[in-house]
Amino acid sequence: PRVSIIILNWNGWEDTIECLESVYQITYPNYDVIVVDNGSENESVEKIKEYAEGRLSVESCFFEYTTENKPLQYVEYSLEEAETGEGTERAIAHLPSNKKLILIKNDKNFGFAEGNNIAIRYALKALNPEYILLLNNDTVVDKNFLTELVNVIEADEKIAFAGPKNYYYDYHGRTDVINFAGGKITMWRGKSEHIGVNEFDEGQYDCITNTDYVTGACLLARREVLETIGLLDPTYFLYWEETDWCMRARNAGYKLVYVPGAKIWHKVAASQEGSVNKFFFVRNNFLFVKKNATNAQFAVFLLYFFGFELWLLIGSSIIRKRNAKEFFSIVKGSLEGIKGNVTNPL
Repeated sequence: PRVSIIILNWNGWEDTIECLESVYQITYPNYDVIVVDNGSENESVEKIKEYAEGRLSVESCFFEYTTENKPLQYVEYSLEEAETGEGTERAIAHLPSNKKLILIKNDKNFGFAEGNNIAIRYALKALNPEYILLLNNDTVVDKNFLTELVNVIEADEKIAFAGPKNYYYDYHGRTDVINFAGGKITMWRGKSEHIGVNEFDEGQYDCITNTDYVTGACLLARREVLETIGLLDPTYFLYWEETDWCMRARNAGYKLVYVPGAKIWHKVAASQEGSVNKFFFVRNNFLFVKKNATNAQFAVFLLYFFGFELWLLIGSSIIRKRNAKEFFSIVKGSLEGIKGNVTNPL
C-alpha cells in the first residue's frame, strides 16, 4: 500500500534533515515524503534543499549517512499551489521512493493541526495513498518501522490509527528508554498519559495492544477513516489535536493500536519547552475535555484542575523555574480555556 509520509518543519531544519535521512533508509518500498515548512523564520527551506541536493550531509548515532540516493529530486509548492493541485509531482512519479521529495512552503505558521492538514489534503488529492503517516521532524526511525506498522493495520480493517514504540532520543546517554508504549486517557482528570514512560525497555511492552490514543509524533492513519471522521481540528493549533482525532475515531467505532515492532526515537524536549507551548497545552486541555467529556466528567475536571492541577503548574513555573512569563501563559491558557476563547499567538 502507498503511504504518504508528512513531516512538518518550523525553524528546525537540523532535526528535519536527520529525520529525513532515517526515513530514506527504511525498508518499506512504496512511500512519498512531503515536508511542510510552516512559515519558518530562518534558513530551513534552503538547508532542506541543500540536503536534498547532496550538498549537506547528516551526522547521527542512529545511522550512517549515504550518498547513494543523492541528489533527491524535489518539487516545490506554495500553499496555494498545494491546495489547488498543480500536478508538478508527476515529474518525479517514476522515481523510487527514496529518490524524491515534495516540499510545501506555507507563508505562515498554521500550527501542528492545520500545517499537517494542508499536506493531508494535498496527498489525498494528488498522490492517492492508502495511508497517511504523520511524523515529527524531531524523530529518527528504525529501518523496519513502517513495514511493521503497515503489516498490523492491514490485518484489521477496523484499525484506524497505528503507532510505534517511542524511545527517547537521548536519555542520559541511553537510547533504550521508553517514552510511549500506548496511551491512556482519564477524562475526569483531563489527562492523556503515556504507558511505559521513563522505563528501560526489557520487553515488557512487546505485545500489540489496543490503546486509547496514538501520539502524533508518529501516527499511521487509514485513508478511509479520514474520509469518515475528517482531518485534525485546527482550533487546537498545537497540542491535544491528535488526541481529539483519536477520540473521534474511537467514537466512530474504530480501533487504535500500539505496534511494538515499530520503533522510533523522539527528541521529546525539543518540542515541549516554552511559555507559548504552556499556553496551548493548558488552553487545549480545556477544549479537549469540554468537547469530548460528559457533563459530569467536565464538572469533576473543573474541580480537579482548579483545586489541584493549576496550583501544581503555577508552583512549578514560579518556585522551581522562576519563570514569570510561563506563569502568565498558564493563567492566560486557563482563562481562555474556561471561556472557550480561541486565539493563536504565533
